[in-house]
Amino acid sequence: MADPEEHPTDLPACPSLGGGGLLPTELRAWMLLLAATGAVEQRLRAVVKERLDVSHDEFLVLCLLAEQPEGGLRMTRVAELLGRPKTRLTYQIACLQHAGLVTRRSVRGDKRGIEVALTDKARHLLKETSAPLAATVTESLARFMGPDQCAAMRGLVPDLAEDAPAE
Repeated sequence: MADPEEHPTDLPACPSLGGGGLLPTELRAWMLLLAATGAVEQRLRAVVKERLDVSHDEFLVLCLLAEQPEGGLRMTRVAELLGRPKTRLTYQIACLQHAGLVTRRSVRGDKRGIEVALTDKARHLLKETSAPLAATVTESLARFMGPDQCAAMRGLVPDLAEDAPAE
């Protein structure tokens, strides 16, 4: 793990860094992962709002849709993958549609099915902002993890392990 002395003064050290407490290694690791995820999300919220002018939750929808090889996803699948209530997702999709970032269309053969997909505007915006957003994630994780831990985390996702830059 990253040296606790390297943490900025405005960010308290993660309690699980010290070890020696009551929790087993797995729970300490989980606490570190939660702290790192929280740091990433906190910083990313501000950068996403500034660069894309969308909320963090709307950004997650855009990222999910960006990973689709062709077309879009059914609204029910988006809600399932993001763990969001369908009513909240409906509002987020409406905001993204109003901004010209997604399209909605009925699923052929299913009167109630709605599919959402990225627009060209959203694809361009994501391509334009992906490098600074990725740097934000990297910098935020580095506040909690050292290079070995970051590499191990990327190793948990096979596609990311192959694309990882050399440390």
